Amino acid sequence: MNSRIKIIYAPIGLVLLLALGAGVAHAQKTIRVSEPRPFEPSEELVYEAEFSRALLRKMDVADFHFTAARTPLIQNSKTAATAARENTVPYTLTFVGDITSKGFFSKLFNWRFRQRLESTVDPASFTVQNTKKLDEQGKRVRTSEAVFNKSNGKVTWTELDPRNPSREPRTVSSQFTGQVQDLLTAVYYLRTQPLQTGKTLELSVSDSGQVYRVPIRVVEKKRMKTVLGRVGVTRLDAGLFGLDGMIRREGALSIWLTDDWRRIPVSARIKSEFGTFDIKLKKVVHSPSRQEYLTKQ
Repeated sequence: MNSRIKIIYAPIGLVLLLALGAGVAHAQKTIRVSEPRPFEPSEELVYEAEFSRALLRKMDVADFHFTAARTPLIQNSKTAATAARENTVPYTLTFVGDITSKGFFSKLFNWRFRQRLESTVDPASFTVQNTKKLDEQGKRVRTSEAVFNKSNGKVTWTELDPRNPSREPRTVSSQFTGQVQDLLTAVYYLRTQPLQTGKTLELSVSDSGQVYRVPIRVVEKKRMKTVLGRVGVTRLDAGLFGLDGMIRREGALSIWLTDDWRRIPVSARIKSEFGTFDIKLKKVVHSPSRQEYLTKQ
């Protein structure tokens, strides 16, 4: 059951996910408010996942809810005055992903789960600092936290069983260099990058204390019918599967982002030995447009 959930859940981090699956360390850097990213100052995305296999066609599997927001840091009078003078705002970026099983699929396979991920990112370097996860699979519950120490290039992941406090924590540590993302922040990072057809990007992505190199290939641009209307989209293929991949099974993940400055993930498809999972955008609550946002500053 764990392998099934991970096949759906890993992509979420990866580029949308989208796909299934705080005492928070705060960055002390600032970023100019004149340079908002597509999801700043806030954004909310809602998706629905469907499963198909043989005679089982498009059964509801799960709901996805993602939010991005700025979290202001506590300022004293000196830092507040400096921020006002330099037109900068000290804050972190907080991303939350919540995935919950639903529908006939869950009842048929007795597969009920919930995954909640909360990530804190340094807005200047766009490197993840802290990842907290709640993983509920039936009666099994696990909580975990990954802390990323950029000064020594080390991520330490600790998992607890809240229903069995006497159980020894599970801990995994790994080294990393440069920028690193988790499964949730990776898709937001991709939305800030130029996506040219035929190009390949490689991300360092951490999950459960391990660090993986994940290639992202920009495959094509086309028109697609979406909840936003018929829009231009860019297709990305993420190299999550394979003997050397994050998921050591056969499979494929494709994601479609709008071909504009927002780069909103509108659709994703995961093909695996278990079947095909289609994730589609159902609702988006926009932060102000870039021009509206700049006008208010």
